[in-house]
Amino acid sequence: MTLRIGIIGCGGIANGKHMPALKAIKEAQMVAFCDIVPERAEKAKSQFGDENAAVYTDYRELLADGSIDVVHVCTPNISHAEISIAAMEAGKHVMCEKPMAKTTAEAQAMIDASKRTGRKLTIGYQNRFRADSQYLHTVCENGELGEIYYAKAKAIRRRAVPTWGVFLDEEAQGGGPLIDIGTHALDLTLWMMDNYKPKYVVGNAYHKLSGRKNAANAWGPWDPEKFTVEDSAIGFITMENGATIVLEASWALNTLDVGEAKTTLHGTEGGADMEKGLRINGEAHGRTYEKTIGLDAGGVDFYDGAGDDPAVAEARQWISSILDGTEPVVKPEQALIVTRILEAIYTSSETGQPVYFD
Repeated sequence: MTLRIGIIGCGGIANGKHMPALKAIKEAQMVAFCDIVPERAEKAKSQFGDENAAVYTDYRELLADGSIDVVHVCTPNISHAEISIAAMEAGKHVMCEKPMAKTTAEAQAMIDASKRTGRKLTIGYQNRFRADSQYLHTVCENGELGEIYYAKAKAIRRRAVPTWGVFLDEEAQGGGPLIDIGTHALDLTLWMMDNYKPKYVVGNAYHKLSGRKNAANAWGPWDPEKFTVEDSAIGFITMENGATIVLEASWALNTLDVGEAKTTLHGTEGGADMEKGLRINGEAHGRTYEKTIGLDAGGVDFYDGAGDDPAVAEARQWISSILDGTEPVVKPEQALIVTRILEAIYTSSETGQPVYFD
């Protein structure tokens, strides 16, 4: 069986991740492309569709096509909930790009719509599908680290502020690096810990470098007048069971210690980090040890069973979950907790007070 897929939002993340990944899956056929800029939708059709694919500038028209089974929502954060809910109401399964939504209330409304309509919903956290993430998750599931009581979620860039689109627009995105790349690091960390019960959060969002003109930056200088989101954010998260997570997120920080979508875990039986490859540490026979996990088995010519790119693996699992009637790896209830925590960090920064969860 082939699923007919509509793409809503044909910008960077659609072109860089969703559409190339779906193109690699024979059970997926992209039949409709929608973007408020018609040229983007037309270009997407020419690259990833066929001559019969439809092009729209209004997502409602795409959703009116009853032959479409699945929708991928790749728009700015402000419209994630609106479009996802409308798509599920129209009978489509939905893959929504991260973060789930701008607010907890919007994210909850998405889950409510999924339950009400019986349509599947997942969020685009492709870093779970990296080889190191998959290996470490198995280690954690097997209890090899014991009780994980302290973790660090890291998404740090030295100077890599995205200057295109609406990344710097607080109204459209809901925030900066915290909601953009910090969300990946937090998702990975919670998933490894299998702990989705936060107790309270303390956080600070900083606007320390955003006002600089002609700043060094990987994608050229930013416009300080348009930089309305934070440039860095730090969160301290205490879970109901007493576990602690420190979340660091920045697009521009004076540091050489950089890395994105990484987690460091400290458990009663061992620890792990992604700082220099995947490293596991612990003790055995009265001695401490550490080992670096080799995740590349080496290439084999003409062998088709090689590991997927994370985006392809994510898309393949998502399509299979629909066809097989199974749960997607990224459950919306998990993504909701990520959004709740991120929102709480922003609130704590604004108020100067900790944010407690019910």
